[in-house]
Formats: sequence, structure tokens, C-alpha cells
Amino acid sequence: MNRRKKINQILGKKAKKANLRENPSHHRPRYISKAEREKAQAAEAAALAEVSQDTGAENGAEDAGTEEGTAKGAGAEG
Repeated sequence: MNRRKKINQILGKKAKKANLRENPSHHRPRYISKAEREKAQAAEAAALAEVSQDTGAENGAEDAGTEEGTAKGAGAEG
């Protein structure tokens, strides 16, 4: 390998490293430990359970009203 090529390789490697240090977000994402992933998943599940309970209570009230309406309607017809 001649001297000029070797110098260019060294300078190229240094430039690549400097570029990676300046722009770390372009590469792999930040590491999230297993414990942190489980905490996040548990929090997400709890949030979904809260939302489903809220919508379940609303749907239950609507269903009860429609059942009474059909019972009244059937009694009036028959």
C-alpha cells in the first residue's frame, strides 16, 4: 500500500467517526432494558384497560336503554 492511499484511508476513517459522533440519531435506536420495556408495556396495558372500562360503562348504559325500548315496543304491538 502506498503512503498516499494509507493516509487517505486513515483520514477517511477519522471523518466517518467524527460524522457518527455528530449525528448519532441516524443509526440504531437507544437501548431500552428488559425491565424498562416491561414497565412500559404494563403502563400501556393499564391505560388500555382504563379506556376499555370507560367505554364499557358507556356501552352498558346504551345497551340497557335499547333493551328497554325493544321490550316496550314489543308490548305495545302485541
